[in-house]
Amino acid sequence: MSFEFWNTRYATEAYVFGTAPNAFLASQAQRLKPGQRALAVADGEGRNGVWLAQQGLRVHAIDFSPVALAKAARLAAGRGVQVEFEQADLLHWRWPDAAYDVIVAIFIQFSPPPERDRIIEGIRRSLRPGGTLILQGYTPKQIEFGTGGPSNPANLYTRADLERWFGDWDMQHLADYEAHISEGAQHHGQSALIDLVAIKPAA
Repeated sequence: MSFEFWNTRYATEAYVFGTAPNAFLASQAQRLKPGQRALAVADGEGRNGVWLAQQGLRVHAIDFSPVALAKAARLAAGRGVQVEFEQADLLHWRWPDAAYDVIVAIFIQFSPPPERDRIIEGIRRSLRPGGTLILQGYTPKQIEFGTGGPSNPANLYTRADLERWFGDWDMQHLADYEAHISEGAQHHGQSALIDLVAIKPAA
């Protein structure tokens, strides 16, 4: 998807994915500790990165769209928290080595293979040993629901995908299921979801 696509999507006063955090992320609050360094991947208008900052984490939020990042900065200011926002193309961003205690990847399914594999490898590289990955995405059945997410099934996750990418980590939670979600106009209705919490092994 192009730079123009994302800027156009976010070019509205409304927050197209809402301002509340993703429900699965919020359900994992007990895993988070104040002072941890967190990366919010493709964080869009900031709903997840701002929530992480509200939990006391030091948040680095990256996204492709400067329009989305401007809205995210307004959200952070309105909530009274500081977030380090960066405009970045994840396919060309230099993922730092072992830089984050927590990585949050919520509905980042905008790239099919093989480009997607570069993002997964970046996540694996940038999480510190002992760090936590919190991920949610859509499964291929989401195409039938049509309530959000990409139209290309190659972008969507299966259990086998997540086991292949992170099976050598401590997969503390892996579940695929159907549920009704309401996260702004773009993610609304019955949905086919998959959740993962995985801990990177200590060095």
